[in-house]
Amino acid sequence: GSTLNPGNVTACSPSLQGIEVESSGLSPSVCPLKAFFFHRMLLSRKARLLVILGSQMVLFGLFFHMSGHNFLSRKQEPKPKHVLVLSSWRSGSSFVGQLFSQHPDVFYLMEPAWHVWMTFTHSTAQRLQMAVRDLLRSIFLCDMSVFDAYMNPGPRKQSSLFQWEQSRALCSPPACDVFPGDMIISPVHCKALCSRQPFEMVEKACRSHSYVVVKEVRFFSLQALYPLLTDPSLDLHIVHLVRDPRAVFRSREHTTAELMIDSHIVLGQHTLKEKDQPYAAMQIICKGQKDIIKAIQALPKALQRRYVLMRYEDLVRDPLAQTSQMYEYVGLKFLPHLQTWVYNLTRGKGMGGHAFHTNARDALNVSQAWRWSLPYEKVSQLQQVCGDAMDLLGYIQVRSQQEQVNLSLDLLSSSNALEHVYQDG
Repeated sequence: GSTLNPGNVTACSPSLQGIEVESSGLSPSVCPLKAFFFHRMLLSRKARLLVILGSQMVLFGLFFHMSGHNFLSRKQEPKPKHVLVLSSWRSGSSFVGQLFSQHPDVFYLMEPAWHVWMTFTHSTAQRLQMAVRDLLRSIFLCDMSVFDAYMNPGPRKQSSLFQWEQSRALCSPPACDVFPGDMIISPVHCKALCSRQPFEMVEKACRSHSYVVVKEVRFFSLQALYPLLTDPSLDLHIVHLVRDPRAVFRSREHTTAELMIDSHIVLGQHTLKEKDQPYAAMQIICKGQKDIIKAIQALPKALQRRYVLMRYEDLVRDPLAQTSQMYEYVGLKFLPHLQTWVYNLTRGKGMGGHAFHTNARDALNVSQAWRWSLPYEKVSQLQQVCGDAMDLLGYIQVRSQQEQVNLSLDLLSSSNALEHVYQDG
């Protein structure tokens, strides 16, 4: 025993004596040897435990490293950009919507709030604006389950969406494989060939694009939109398209039946003679345009930079330059095939009478059509209800039939006249 533990271990500890010696019947001289192997066994167990703990720490560290790498990778992925084309009926917004829709980087939906308004046809615009706001937010985040509240239950197709064929993204992969994503796609052809795709493709198409653009005409104040501008989960920019109210009025007269339900909701609970209803609707629309611009003036500069005002008349006078500026504002490239398409689209011969069609037409000629087709009495009455908005936006009022039909008289003031729109609030 002394050779194993010279001068140090002369006897077993009491605990070992009780466990090892007495229970085994061995002599005390054997106890140091047993103690040696007992401690060695303990050390072996500790070593194995350390190895196990060490290996677990390595695995945990590896997992954490990979998770952190994936997290950083996700953070580095560019956040989708969101654009709201804000306008009113018959203001050229379908054309501007197509300028966005035909871009291969854009997922576009046209007037999705139609579903809200058609679900609550006896409500008012004021009561429905929060529901429309929430609908837009979900669409911007590519959460299309929001439509469940406004569509019949059960399986549905992407063609359940209002004017879905106006979206190039729903006529090309991944939504529909018939057309390539980098070509101009006709809504007529899309409607014929891509209408049977399941509704789930809408969300998939949305998530596959770096821009989500929505065109909407059913807002009359900035109040409902303000939470979207300040929402950290969104990167929202607003393109506010306006048009001469006299041209809007003339166009609305040609699409009265198609806009009947919308006009009823706009007018709300007002009881008016039929002949007064068009002017009352225009008064509400003009006031809404003016109120939105005034509200933008009161915003902090950082939020004002998320808003741009565009006049339809400026667009049709120089479509390539104006489209280029609009693309640059939101960060899109004006691709060569889009430049050719824009030029051809604004140099056609049609007048565009349908409420939702965007086809080749002489856009500049269309913008002036009210001057020879509207009686001066109607123009004068309209200027009375929309005069403030017209003055703010640079639309010069006419004081006689002679001024109205004198096409050499430019009724659109210089774009510099809009500078006061962006004055500090």
